[in-house]
Amino acid sequence: MQLLIDAHILIWFLEGNNSLIESRRQIIADPQNDVFVSIATLWEIAIKISIGRLSLAAPLANVFKQIGTENFEILPISPEHTLQVSTLPFYHRDPFDRIIIAQAQVENLLIMTDDDEFGNYTIEVL
Repeated sequence: MQLLIDAHILIWFLEGNNSLIESRRQIIADPQNDVFVSIATLWEIAIKISIGRLSLAAPLANVFKQIGTENFEILPISPEHTLQVSTLPFYHRDPFDRIIIAQAQVENLLIMTDDDEFGNYTIEVL
């Protein structure tokens, strides 16, 4: 399975938060699955930390290290992803979520999120 995880899922997984149900945790941890984290997700987390809307259990630099330790792949934003954003209907207005949706569509990735708005798009949501 090729899986793109949303920001809250990434944080819950890395911090061992009980908000992430065990079956999802197992899917992410399964070495047979390819887990992707969008660079947009890391950018979103950094912005939320800088404006005081998010605090993490460890410094953001540790999150980057943990991503490497978990063998998650950081997914860059390509021109194709930005072109795809331009075609998306405005069910979701958050620019970070819109790029993640576009990346999932272009790269044919399953998204793991708890955001109900993702279900309005032509993507597979777990």
